[in-house]
Amino acid sequence: MKKIMLVLALAVTAMANAQEGTILVGGNVGLSSDKISDNKQSSFEFSPTVGYQFNENMTVGLQASVLNSNYEFVGGENKDNGLKIGAFYRYAKPLSELFSVFADVSAGYQTVKTENTMTGLPTTTLKSNGFYAGVTPALFINMKNSFGLNFSIGGIQYSSLKSDTTPSVKSSSFDFNFGKTVNIGISKNF
Repeated sequence: MKKIMLVLALAVTAMANAQEGTILVGGNVGLSSDKISDNKQSSFEFSPTVGYQFNENMTVGLQASVLNSNYEFVGGENKDNGLKIGAFYRYAKPLSELFSVFADVSAGYQTVKTENTMTGLPTTTLKSNGFYAGVTPALFINMKNSFGLNFSIGGIQYSSLKSDTTPSVKSSSFDFNFGKTVNIGISKNF
């Protein structure tokens, strides 16, 4: 099985070692694409953030995420559209003028709409709501003039969803994916 995955992250965030009272504004953009035989899967995610940096180590803020994914297979297609809204806490530890490490702890509300289309059958729609939580460690590299790069290689994520059908369907997932995903971001201290 050959996977092709491209993850782009665009972040315009305050540096991990910024001064007290800094406003953090940022965001990530993620793209992925897989093709196995006649099956194709693609996804796009945009995740803006805004927060307040209390000191060089602690930031608290709000985050959102919009996700669109599409899975095409012989005889059908599945489409997911999701929205997440929540809060995050970031703890950063400067290692030097050049490097800092940080961890984001996040939690919030999520909603997903799934449309399933099978050849010869009517399209079905399923709406689900629930919550999520996660921890994402990362490395910050200060490049020049308050610009820098953020690197993360996964994290720990928990998700719980409940459908709006009768009877409702509950699902939950726990992902421990260190080394499985890579995110690269650009940061700036305003």
